[in-house]
Amino acid sequence: MSSLITKVRQKQIAQTIDAGNRLDGRALTDYREFTLEQGVIEKAEGSARVRLGKSEVLVGVKVATGEPFSDTPNAGVMTVNAELVPLASPSYEPGPPDENSIELARIVDRGIRESKAIDTEKLCIESGKKVFVVFVDIYVLNYDGNLIDAAALAAMGALLNTKMPNYEVVDGEVKLKQGYTPLPMKSHPITVTTGKINDKLIVDPGFEEEQVMDARISMAINDEGNICAIQKGLAGYFTPQQIIEASKLAQEKAVEMRKKLKW
Repeated sequence: MSSLITKVRQKQIAQTIDAGNRLDGRALTDYREFTLEQGVIEKAEGSARVRLGKSEVLVGVKVATGEPFSDTPNAGVMTVNAELVPLASPSYEPGPPDENSIELARIVDRGIRESKAIDTEKLCIESGKKVFVVFVDIYVLNYDGNLIDAAALAAMGALLNTKMPNYEVVDGEVKLKQGYTPLPMKSHPITVTTGKINDKLIVDPGFEEEQVMDARISMAINDEGNICAIQKGLAGYFTPQQIIEASKLAQEKAVEMRKKLKW
């Protein structure tokens, strides 16, 4: 019976969207209400929590010292990890990261990296030997659709909230000093996800809408309104005209969402 109800619900969602509406009353291009809180984890160097509808994502940032990559000896390192906490959804299981958490981390990582949001050269302590490493950890606390946009916004909020320790190099060793400085940032990318249901485009798909979507496309938009990263998901397709339409939607929505960030 539950699968039948699910199919009936899916048909209802599709028919409503075909008519240009959504079951929660939103227009096709509207986001759900969302909030962004920065500095919510006392012990982290940076943190933020985003609530997008009922989806909730927490991001913590840790800054440590490490070695640079051999091909970028003068640049610091950023690494992004995502954990789909089992309490967030009945479909999430404890254990190593699955393909969904890996994809989520990669999309968030790519938006930050390709927009050159962090001034990584300012994270270099000693060329080829020692740099600051920025760990961005994403925790999904409740899943109600569109984790990509929620996680990307929370990650950016956390990075803008991040403080680096002051330091000096003495005899080749890094000595931490009193006080902190903000993480050097150059851009503030915003990721906007558009779903496709029965040839209609919708912004910020909710949980039930994700079950009906043919395809989704996520675009990271930098401060200048340029697309710096794109990720397409699911088995369906977008026509060239739909990709152009989705890009315009992403550029418009990014301006609205960026106003929530504080730096």
